[in-house]
Amino acid sequence: MSTIKVSNLCKTFKVKTKEPGLSGSVKSIFTPSYREVEAVKDISFEVEKGEILAFIGPNGAGKSTTIKMMTGILYPTSGEIEVLGMNPCKQRKELSYKIGTVFGQKSQLWFHLPPLDSFNLLGNIYEMDTAKLKKRIEMLKEVFEIGDLMDIPVRKLSLGQRIRCEIAASILHEPEIIFLDEPTIGLDVVVKQKIRELILKLNKEENTTIFLTSHDAGDIEQLCKRAIIINHGEVVLNEKIKKLKYDYLNKKLIHIKYKDRVEIDNSSINIIKSKGNAVQVEVDTSKQDIEEVITTLIKYGKVKDITISEAPMEEIISHIYRQKKEGGIYATHS
Repeated sequence: MSTIKVSNLCKTFKVKTKEPGLSGSVKSIFTPSYREVEAVKDISFEVEKGEILAFIGPNGAGKSTTIKMMTGILYPTSGEIEVLGMNPCKQRKELSYKIGTVFGQKSQLWFHLPPLDSFNLLGNIYEMDTAKLKKRIEMLKEVFEIGDLMDIPVRKLSLGQRIRCEIAASILHEPEIIFLDEPTIGLDVVVKQKIRELILKLNKEENTTIFLTSHDAGDIEQLCKRAIIINHGEVVLNEKIKKLKYDYLNKKLIHIKYKDRVEIDNSSINIIKSKGNAVQVEVDTSKQDIEEVITTLIKYGKVKDITISEAPMEEIISHIYRQKKEGGIYATHS
């Protein structure tokens, strides 16, 4: 059963521009000219109940505009949206009781107040029964391990602590869908993994539908079963993560630092950057065994440091976009 249905959705903004040669003139002040910008161009997709979906793309791709239309903040220029059987534009208030959001730096926790005060205030806003609210807060304190943070002002919490409290606040009213915008950005590896575990726990135990945006390949690989990639307002790819991972998330970057300067002369090694005793190598794991590549690299000299990382998500998206555009096809497989 679909909880979100988006059909032929478009959003166009009017942007004020200055006509050539008229900057600062009376005409440019009193009769400004405008141009239309298509932020979202005829996109369609569905999200099933209980699904964790990755909605990804570069900055300016149209992700936030799409989410704002799905939550009723923006009105679409054309097309249709149905979220939990409701029209977000016409039933925004009713919908707000059934969805939760965590958007970037826009905190729903009061900066100078401890999380407990914000939780109680939000509970009243959502018209929750006092006994039910208290029980829910106790449960969230235990699951998110935030019991010792409840009386500390939000401004004194670390980023990881605040994000845990933000997600807990967003599900206080037991929403059926939660929109998460970059929930692990800026967090260290340990805290990132903790947040991912909490998201999976939330999805499994409460069957909450998760609509996730992230530039972190780890978030997408570990949490989602399907990804929709959007660029320039258009859906570039709508594919299962297994296929996406096999086709596109197979690039690894090896950063290796030798004790002394080295010269690597090997046609099977794809060197991206080499400076002094530091070398960066790209490995396509669908074609090469990463262990074999590392073994080969070690033979060139004494190693001081070595790290393996994912290719940046922006780079992956850019590659997919170029490939689809050159092929003249935009894949939309559910």
